[in-house]
Amino acid sequence: MTLAPKSTLDITPAPRRLTGADLPHATVELARALIGKTLVRDHPDGRLSVRLVETEAYPVGDAAGHAFIGRTRRNASLFRAFGCAYVYLGYGVCWLLNIASETDGVGAGVLLRAGEPIEGVSTMMRLRGRGRLTELTSGPGKLCQALGVDQRLDGTDFFGGGELWLGEAVRPAGEIGVSARIGITKAAEAPLRFYERGNPFVSGPRRLSP
Repeated sequence: MTLAPKSTLDITPAPRRLTGADLPHATVELARALIGKTLVRDHPDGRLSVRLVETEAYPVGDAAGHAFIGRTRRNASLFRAFGCAYVYLGYGVCWLLNIASETDGVGAGVLLRAGEPIEGVSTMMRLRGRGRLTELTSGPGKLCQALGVDQRLDGTDFFGGGELWLGEAVRPAGEIGVSARIGITKAAEAPLRFYERGNPFVSGPRRLSP
């Protein structure tokens, strides 16, 4: 698969903001539906956006999910209403971005793993300290760094009109693949990772993304 034409790397106007009604209110279905959608951060240095090309579902009762232990101060955003952002520090080294995927009081979420840059590429390169396009957002930690997402955005409502939001697809998603999740030990083989086949921004070992 080739990268998006250059004309899509600076989209004007921005894609239509999605509402909660535009997406399925169930974790696994949401993870699949987000492939191809636009993730936008209205950064102080300008709008930054990516096409989501990889997600992971962590449904209700999932032993690998942060909500499995019950509601805590750290994971409280996962138990909030559908569309709440849950940002946490993964392995003590990088921020990771999730969206709460069920109803208020029910803990579950979708990890946003990778995206294809659309807008604000030069700012993403500066934030990442990288000049190679395919290294900017090809992983959950890279994605957060490129968009300037950290704990300050934990609890943000993706559908509340704020600086972190989801937009309609700028072009249709390609064929969607499904695999085991990456970087976990509990329930690791569950087929809950979704990705756009052939996209160079998908993360992880190639054997998991045929």
